[in-house]
Amino acid sequence: MSAAIDWASLPEREVIPGFHGRFVSSERMTFALWRLDTGALLPAHEHPHEQVVNVFSGELEMTMNGETCRLTAGMMLVIPSGVRHEGRVIAEASVLDVFAPVREDYRDGAPSLLTHAMK
Repeated sequence: MSAAIDWASLPEREVIPGFHGRFVSSERMTFALWRLDTGALLPAHEHPHEQVVNVFSGELEMTMNGETCRLTAGMMLVIPSGVRHEGRVIAEASVLDVFAPVREDYRDGAPSLLTHAMK
């Protein structure tokens, strides 16, 4: 991996309906830059990765441990490893998720854990 990465040069893929992502992994983390469509739903799921959700623009509603919060530009949410969570996009959003350890399912176009959560 080079020192500088241009997000726009990376391919975008729709992991689940309305969640368009570009992905980069370092040795220990995965970074997912999302373009989220208004009304898109994030199905309830959990994973062994710690996740930090950073909202650049738009608005999301996230539910974790039965508690729902609204996230807007400039806000972030830490989701601990193994915690079930879900969400929906209130207004078109740009979000950077950081996962540790690396999300192998986001490498090289592999099917996502989210795809399995929807079944």
